[in-house]
Amino acid sequence: MTETAREYIDFWVENSVHAAEQFRTPGATQDVEELVRRLIAGAGGQGITEEAMRDEVGDIADYIREKLKAANKAEGGRQQ
Repeated sequence: MTETAREYIDFWVENSVHAAEQFRTPGATQDVEELVRRLIAGAGGQGITEEAMRDEVGDIADYIREKLKAANKAEGGRQQ
């Protein structure tokens, strides 16, 4: 069964976009370009094209950047 681009993006973001390494989380990164590369590579392995992902979320880097901001904000609120 082939996942849709949106399903893959949502799954990937949930499992790969994390708040800043406040507790030395292995693999957590705030490098948007690295995250974009990982997303595109993983999606390609599932037969999902970069174009299909862009059709779903627009600019992929902007989308990931916003998800990182949200994760960091949520973590900051949890720490207070």
